[in-house]
Amino acid sequence: MVRIIYLVSFLLVSCGVDTSNESGQNFMLANGTELNLLSPGKVLVVNYWAAWCAPCRKEIPELNELDHQLSEQLDVIGVNYDGAIGEELTQEITKLGIEFDNLLQDPRSIWRLDAVTVLPETLIINSEGKLIHRLIGPQTRASIEALVNAL
Repeated sequence: MVRIIYLVSFLLVSCGVDTSNESGQNFMLANGTELNLLSPGKVLVVNYWAAWCAPCRKEIPELNELDHQLSEQLDVIGVNYDGAIGEELTQEITKLGIEFDNLLQDPRSIWRLDAVTVLPETLIINSEGKLIHRLIGPQTRASIEALVNAL
């Protein structure tokens, strides 16, 4: 009996749906568009933030400025650490004055990264989808721009 339960459990786990999105499928953005993170076409600055995170709130104006002033070279993309979606995400984005797009799903598995443990965290992804830098703690427009310009 134990063998049957083990076998059935194994089969159910093995047949599960892949929700990790590692196949290169597009990731949905809060604005309703999609983005292929494995082939974005330009540099991505992926920033993990939360409404309760004071350093996150402090760096958002820097990220907004970076996204606006270097829009031909890069895109800033946010990821809400708390996994907010729908109206809750929209309210937090508005409240914090976030002007850049936000993913609805955490893409860390693409680059085989462990879960975020310190906020804010920023990933710099090249135009071919390769992780170039993982930055822990608050950043400035100048610090990110220097790393992007060095690519």
